[in-house]
Amino acid sequence: MNYKDYYKTLGVSKDATTKDIKKAYRKLAAKYHPDKNKNDKTAEERFKELNEANEVLSNKEKREKYDTLGSNWDAYQNTGDDWRDYANRANQNKRGGNSYSYQGDPSDIFGQGAQGGDFSSFFETFFGAGGRASAGQRSSYSGGDTQAEMPITLLEAYKGSKRTFEIHNENLRITIKPGSYDGQQLKIKGKGQKGVKGGKRGDLYIILRVQQDPRFIRKSDDLLYNTSIDLYTAILGGKLEVPTLTGTLKITVPKGNENGKTLRLKGKGMPKYGKHSSYGDLLVKLSVTMPKNLSKEEEELFKKLQDLSKHKV
Repeated sequence: MNYKDYYKTLGVSKDATTKDIKKAYRKLAAKYHPDKNKNDKTAEERFKELNEANEVLSNKEKREKYDTLGSNWDAYQNTGDDWRDYANRANQNKRGGNSYSYQGDPSDIFGQGAQGGDFSSFFETFFGAGGRASAGQRSSYSGGDTQAEMPITLLEAYKGSKRTFEIHNENLRITIKPGSYDGQQLKIKGKGQKGVKGGKRGDLYIILRVQQDPRFIRKSDDLLYNTSIDLYTAILGGKLEVPTLTGTLKITVPKGNENGKTLRLKGKGMPKYGKHSSYGDLLVKLSVTMPKNLSKEEEELFKKLQDLSKHKV
């Protein structure tokens, strides 16, 4: 009985996180799910392999055992030891220059009746009879998870909203909370693909895609608004109207602004997700525009200002 490389089965590296493993499993399980591949024995076997690999690698204890024993798993089976004790002793023997392996009849390890159900005989031998499916459970598979993207406006992300949509011929309603962000996943349990032969249904993941707003650039919980002011307002100060997601504000521009200066309006940005009455800021970035097509009188006035500046220095 050959060693099974579960990492290769799912197409992930050995240092993959649990999140990476689940993501890879969801993608491949959706591809090879029996509902999509009716009467395709090759796809059905592939789906079984994916379920088996996911069963091990997404379970902390099983993955630890699998990683620790590796290809030496078969020598461990007939020792009667706890697998951690066996691994420790094998490592000690290896450091002492001795190899430690089982030399008996392989049938003593594998047994005569290890027939595959939902899991391979490798799995059942490695992890014990507890992994074996009963006759009533065999060929019963959980449904794959489903992903769908949902575009929302920045205003919806600000205020929150409720959306109704149809999937798998079923109307579903979700709540988008204030402060929602691009790429956020909303999980709807039991609304993914149907299971096979009584298997539980998968989950549905709604991925929010916040559309760009023509006025603002979102930076975490802050909003950036770019605007232009003339040279005179930059030097002398003045009033300026700026938009927010709740209306227009008239703000005071202080004297002596350099090009690129940013004014911060506290609490006028996005609501912080999950934090009641807590908001980011609105950042107003000023771009100073230079006057063009000056009249002779305007040029003379600028020259006078230049002379005054020289005398001042």
